Amino acid sequence: MLIALAGLVLLGVIVLPQFLVRRTFARHAADRADIPGTGGELARHLLDNFALAHVAVEVTDRDGDHYDSTNKAVRLSEANFSGRSLTAVAVAAHEVSHALQDARGERSFAVRQSLAGLAASTDRLAGVFFIAAPVLMILVHTPLALIALVLVGVALLAVRVVVMLVTLPVEFDASFAKALPILEQGNYVAPADLPAVRAVLRAAALTYLAAALISLVNLARWVRLLR
Repeated sequence: MLIALAGLVLLGVIVLPQFLVRRTFARHAADRADIPGTGGELARHLLDNFALAHVAVEVTDRDGDHYDSTNKAVRLSEANFSGRSLTAVAVAAHEVSHALQDARGERSFAVRQSLAGLAASTDRLAGVFFIAAPVLMILVHTPLALIALVLVGVALLAVRVVVMLVTLPVEFDASFAKALPILEQGNYVAPADLPAVRAVLRAAALTYLAAALISLVNLARWVRLLR
């Protein structure tokens, strides 16, 4: 009974952040006539104001809202690129803030990007490993070989966990040290809408928290198997 209860609590911890993110984005996603421009237009305006005219603003239909530091592009989903909602405005400002982190050479952003490149490589290896792992475990008959196999899985997952943990401060900086002051001081949103904007920016950071929690749970499962 206790094990089942613990499992439900753990599931809630993982699922709740994802649910809150989607609910917050959806709650503030309605177009508003009093918002003068779309998320894409705001992103372009802010980038130009910060002398980042070389950074493109593009629509993405598969990768989600993000800043591509390699190709120097802020990419927004269709809803946020073309929408005139508080969600669109907040997300656009958040992604522009990543472009600012990049342009200013902020160390935390640079470290995150370097680790993200490493994580992309380990993710590809992990994909192959986890497909082959069940078969390999059946074939392995010695304790040392089994331990080595589990250590490989732990190492691959650990890289992703480190990237997620490094990402959290970078995301909170983009949301609350940059995007929120930009929107507030520039009067891009009405004072009455600032609580909603804060909620959307907080939800953007929770996206990475949810991913970090899932990675940590997977890592803990492999560590338990090793023991």
